[in-house]
Amino acid sequence: MTWATYTAWMTQTDNQGPADYAAQVQQVAQTLLNHPGPIVVLAHENPDGDALGSVLGLTRALRQLGREVYAPMTLPRYLQFLPEPAELCARLEAWPAGALAAVLDVDNNDHTRVAGADMAGFSGPVVNIDHHGTNQRQADALLVDPSQPATAQIMVDVLDALGIQWTEALATPLLLGLITDTGSFQFSSTTPQTLRTGARLLEYGARLNWLNEQRMQNSPTYYTLLREVLNTMEFAHGGQVVLAHVDDAMLERAGASWDEVDPYVGMLRNAEGALLAVLIKDYGERVKFSLRSRGGLSAQNIAVALGGGGHVPAAGATVEAPYAQARAQLDAAVAAELERLGSDESGAQPQ
Repeated sequence: MTWATYTAWMTQTDNQGPADYAAQVQQVAQTLLNHPGPIVVLAHENPDGDALGSVLGLTRALRQLGREVYAPMTLPRYLQFLPEPAELCARLEAWPAGALAAVLDVDNNDHTRVAGADMAGFSGPVVNIDHHGTNQRQADALLVDPSQPATAQIMVDVLDALGIQWTEALATPLLLGLITDTGSFQFSSTTPQTLRTGARLLEYGARLNWLNEQRMQNSPTYYTLLREVLNTMEFAHGGQVVLAHVDDAMLERAGASWDEVDPYVGMLRNAEGALLAVLIKDYGERVKFSLRSRGGLSAQNIAVALGGGGHVPAAGATVEAPYAQARAQLDAAVAAELERLGSDESGAQPQ
């Protein structure tokens, strides 16, 4: 399907938003194409597969078009299989002269959310492509659609509008983004269009089997740390919430590192009867919560109450406090969300 055909199809099949979406796609693409200087492609801290896949997809597309691109990103161990050597760079200590910042999969363009460069002193143009409902919509060119399950799905439309030649090298990272944020197409955010997009990427040569083989490989320390994590598991709020935590002492005993921790929250989410899974990273004076939900419970509501953000089924927040204080804040936010859910299900209006 060509970009023109896609735009016409979207306009005919949905009268709420697609025309605006198509216009935003074109605006972002033209902003990228018309910018005469270097482009710095950025994502959020602690990147996941959607952040990495979106960054690689746009970076490779722009380089195919002959543009000067910087992609500063530090990857966790489980994602290091995907980029080519030197394709990503270290955090920028200074912005290239005349740079444009393309911020992907981030709902807030300030320095607290964006990794790879300091946005605080940046005065150049900013493009923001994202699918978070909590996006603050602060950029010179915006493409924000919370109905999309992954930023990578939006990136497919952007690359179409850029007029690139599709290759396996573009399709594979974008398929990783789709797989990551849809739970391998298992989450309720998966739509018919998501599956059509996945099929397109496969037609372009995306290496689905290779991606899955790479993603399913775990280091030996993953399993030694898993024993520690399982020992901390607890069920709260009548079994509706499952939690586990990790701290420095556990990592030291297992010989593991923090970048091996994130995948455990998906395991917790599979606990029968639990509406919310919480993986707690205890850094001492700071605690980070990774949240996954189902059954109508909103991880996003809980994360926002704690100063974070994300999506309804997957969100996160960092609390600048020791574990006991942060845990009390978490429990209060969870209780409020469970009360809202109960009120909604009973037909009453939530407070």
